Amino acid sequence: MKLPTVAQMRDLERRASDDAGLPTLVLMENAGRATAQAVQRVLGGARSRRVVVVCGKGSNGGDGLCAARHLRNANVPVRAVLLARDQDVSGDAAVNLRALRAAGVEVDNLVGLADIALRSVLAGADLIVDALFGTGMRGPAVGIPARTIDAMNEYGVPILAIDVPSGLDADTGRPKGPCVRATATVAMGLPKIGTIVYPGASYCGTLFVGDIGIPHALAAQIGDAPELATAARVRGLLPARAPDTHKGACGRVLVIGGSRRYPGAPRLAALGALRSGAGLVRIAVPESIYAPVSASLWEAMPSGFPDLDGALAAASLPALLALASEADAVALGPGMSLDGGVPDIVRGFIAACDRPMVVDADAINVLSGHHTALRDARAPLILTPHPGELARLLGVATSEIQRGRVQSAHSAARLAGAVVVLKGARTVVADPADAIRVIAAGNAAMASGGMGDVLTGVIAALVGQGLAPFDAAWVGAYLHGAAGDRLAQTRADRGLLAHEVANLLPETVRAVHDAAIPSPIIELNAFRVA
Repeated sequence: MKLPTVAQMRDLERRASDDAGLPTLVLMENAGRATAQAVQRVLGGARSRRVVVVCGKGSNGGDGLCAARHLRNANVPVRAVLLARDQDVSGDAAVNLRALRAAGVEVDNLVGLADIALRSVLAGADLIVDALFGTGMRGPAVGIPARTIDAMNEYGVPILAIDVPSGLDADTGRPKGPCVRATATVAMGLPKIGTIVYPGASYCGTLFVGDIGIPHALAAQIGDAPELATAARVRGLLPARAPDTHKGACGRVLVIGGSRRYPGAPRLAALGALRSGAGLVRIAVPESIYAPVSASLWEAMPSGFPDLDGALAAASLPALLALASEADAVALGPGMSLDGGVPDIVRGFIAACDRPMVVDADAINVLSGHHTALRDARAPLILTPHPGELARLLGVATSEIQRGRVQSAHSAARLAGAVVVLKGARTVVADPADAIRVIAAGNAAMASGGMGDVLTGVIAALVGQGLAPFDAAWVGAYLHGAAGDRLAQTRADRGLLAHEVANLLPETVRAVHDAAIPSPIIELNAFRVA
């Protein structure tokens, strides 16, 4: 599913009108129907619950006025609040205002100092529909609109936002000022990128998508918009195995990492690879940790290499390259530290190795300020940084990365000439050719050490099984997050362990094949009010 910007969505609606012959009034009618259906979903189908629709004078307000008419036709008690005079409303919104009044729905015009009147109208409401601004808002709300947003938030009943919560930047997901905190949001046509990434997702609540009639063929033509990763797309890239397959045909993965300080990281990466279906996994570690590594993961094949200060020595490089020549994919970096000969190994390995590799953790830190080493690599690279690692790689503050995660991942992929997996809440995967996936799977309980090491192994295993680097990266991130979600269903919002998530990966793959993983988005039929 595409995740357009505001400009892309406006262009799509224009093309639906100009090229496909769909009048904008029809699009608004369908938006109103979809909103009415979402209202009843939020209310649980109860028709005796009172709804107040708070409308601005623009198109978002027109959607709300139309929704109020459909709710009245469905015998739902409804009242509308319009933050404008009737004569200030124009176009399709004005058409729906006249139709709503003709349907006998009470519409209160609130202009001037109307705080008391607004709270009076809200009194007794069981649900509020936010139809103030949508995506058309410019700058922060001030005056009456700002006080209206505050009043809606303070009233204490569920709020359903139309398209985006009023006050939220639909492109960045950041509030522009006072912002509605919705219980649910019904996106029109397609969800906007700012409703999927954080912090926007936390303002939107449950996300519905209403079909407003835009032809799917037109929507598919949106250019470089990010896409939401879905189980259906994953299923298409993970066919069932042939019954006569063997371990040599299922991918050979080499994990290079570990140090005296971080002996568990390469083991977790290897476990992630094995649980994701890799046929053979080798682990290359410093000699000082060979014994505990070899004793803890029987299914992997560990090897010890020259050690300097508890980390790999530079003298290990030729032997590591020889071992890599027998692999289908390499995971480089988990737990390596920055000690010993690690900087020389990482740079030398990337320059000489001809096998696709996942570059993680300290292997990324070593490359900070060395972008040319990435672009000159002999093999395809997949970088898996967390925000701090990407900030160091790009030479910016971590806060800058977090302010625009999609843009940061995209810029890094272009700069490095590599696939970039920006980890975190709503992981973003980007490649140099401008393809972007946003991963809605995953949860706060996965904020613990070792999770990234498992993900590195998962991605390396998928590369070894034949997926293209970009597909392996986003499919791996999706499966990793989905495994964490399945595990969190039986736990609290903390305390998940990385190896537990790894061990649930086979079951998660089966759930993908069985279509048993729910979508984070609820798609509505805009032509029927339940």
